[in-house]
Amino acid sequence: MSALPNIMTCDVEDYFQVSAFEKIIDKDSWSTWECRIPQNVDLILQMMDEAGTLGTFFTLGWVAENHPEVVRRIADAGHEIASHGMLHVRIFDMSATQFRDEVTRSKHLLEDVSGQAVNGFRAASWSFDRRTPWAHAILAEAGYRYSSSVYPISHDHYGVPDAPTRPFYVKDTDILEIPASVTRAFGRNLPSAGGGYFRLMPLSASRWLIQRARVMNESPAIFYFHPWELDPDQPRVAGATAKSRFRHYLNLHRFEGRFRRLLSQFDWGRLDWAFLPELT
Repeated sequence: MSALPNIMTCDVEDYFQVSAFEKIIDKDSWSTWECRIPQNVDLILQMMDEAGTLGTFFTLGWVAENHPEVVRRIADAGHEIASHGMLHVRIFDMSATQFRDEVTRSKHLLEDVSGQAVNGFRAASWSFDRRTPWAHAILAEAGYRYSSSVYPISHDHYGVPDAPTRPFYVKDTDILEIPASVTRAFGRNLPSAGGGYFRLMPLSASRWLIQRARVMNESPAIFYFHPWELDPDQPRVAGATAKSRFRHYLNLHRFEGRFRRLLSQFDWGRLDWAFLPELT
């Protein structure tokens, strides 16, 4: 098993930008919503500093355009800046041309604002799947080194259940795909990478899944979360389905305490330093 630390990743998007609300919140209206990213990211940076933890922040180009000071604070704290696209559009809802523009614009913008090279990309809502066979090649053309955009599970909105569960180089490209962590049990892959599952399950179950995923895959576990998950006082979005409300608001009030304990229970690090060691 690898001696490398597990990997802490944050998808920097706000509550009104999530895929669950995309049908009721028009992207053209984003500027009218209260943006809570600055205060929530400051809390994240404080907690990670107290824990002596560095990580990778997959950040929307929209954030760099509208709140460049947030991107600079993340970079100045020693974390990796990576791309989460421009406007949190799922990749299978784009053409190849639109995706090329998305990843090129976001990369250049984040590099200009942060002052560091952007090597990594994560698709909105894990939306690399069989509908996007061209995506990795376009990332390579745009100058990326790796992607963390595949979740090897069955889910009603995303997932490639038969995808490799360990990092792998995508055929005919130089892109390293680093999948979200899963654990094999009961004849299926169980999600072991955080997100909404971290709020759903007891902390002990999440900790067990992370430990088991690391052993089974012989690779650092990949954990992810969002700034809005630390914000139980965020404005409520009217008109969402019951399923979307359940998934988004479940146990927000418990996230911060669980997250603080998780930071202290494992060693965590940046994705690029673990998988692109020449950059350390």
